Amino acid sequence: MKSFIAPFLLATVISYLSTPLVRKLAFKVGAVDIPKDDRRVHKEAMPLIGGLAIFVAVIVVTLIFLPLEKEIISIIIGGTVIVIGGIIDDLKELKPKTKFMFQIIAGLILIFGDVKVDFITNPFTKNSSLLYLNWLSIPITLFWVVGITNTLNFIDGLDGLSAGVAMISSITLMIVASKGYTSNYISVIIMSAAIAGACLGFLPFNFNPAKIFMGDTGALFLGFMLAAITIEGVMKSVATIAIVAPILILSVPIFDTTFAIFRRLLNGQSISAADKGHLHHRLLSRGYSQRKSVLILYGISGIFGLFAILVSQANSRQAVYLSLVLLIVSVLVAIKLGIFEKR
Repeated sequence: MKSFIAPFLLATVISYLSTPLVRKLAFKVGAVDIPKDDRRVHKEAMPLIGGLAIFVAVIVVTLIFLPLEKEIISIIIGGTVIVIGGIIDDLKELKPKTKFMFQIIAGLILIFGDVKVDFITNPFTKNSSLLYLNWLSIPITLFWVVGITNTLNFIDGLDGLSAGVAMISSITLMIVASKGYTSNYISVIIMSAAIAGACLGFLPFNFNPAKIFMGDTGALFLGFMLAAITIEGVMKSVATIAIVAPILILSVPIFDTTFAIFRRLLNGQSISAADKGHLHHRLLSRGYSQRKSVLILYGISGIFGLFAILVSQANSRQAVYLSLVLLIVSVLVAIKLGIFEKR
């Protein structure tokens, strides 16, 4: 695990030093978010494209510490495509279909670089037999990449929320990837460390009261990177945790997005329609401050991350059963918070 220290520290320093420069650039090019509806919790114009500092930190660290194998190259190119789309969106708000196109292209680049879900493990057989997906690996990989890429963007509604959750998720992924069955995935450990460090370096400027937002540039990039390295480092394992771990590690954005989809369907809305029913909105409506709401969601993310680490040490059936229990508890908590309320 010592291999993560240098990448983590370097990414932290690069992100911390470059964020003020990106902030000046955002004002210069007009990448500024002006509060124009009651969903936004900030009251004054805020510079966007802060994710550019995170992107630079992650890419520089990756290039320094990892060999340019085809998998790494595909992740770098795919992440760059996502960032280009994010910058354009932060400057002049792209249509959903156009944003989706950038994500599909980035996902196809991953697949071309052999970063894809090749098989699914059956946890209920004695030898955890494998079901090879063949051509189905393409749509399943694209579904995972596009889905996770957007989940980080959907929860990016409070100062420091997406950056903190991404940092916790990447640290958890780094620990899980270092366990026995994925001990050879040094690239995943280093990239996870780079993401965690880049987020940590960005947070002093992004935590409430924020001086800069990461924008779609950062939220989509972080989502894409976490999607890619969960495929490369966990889903390619033959252990049952290959199915369970990514969901637990990314539980907060995954559950919040899933609940949002069901809520909007119940209300007869488009699933892409914006609303104030996200987890962070519900916490704010219960009287919690921005900081407390974010810290609560950090705590929830950390708890699920801890369960992911514990599950990685459990046997196949225990892992599945524990995950089902966590899913039921999550749904009950969501109901209690009024996540599914019709409006």
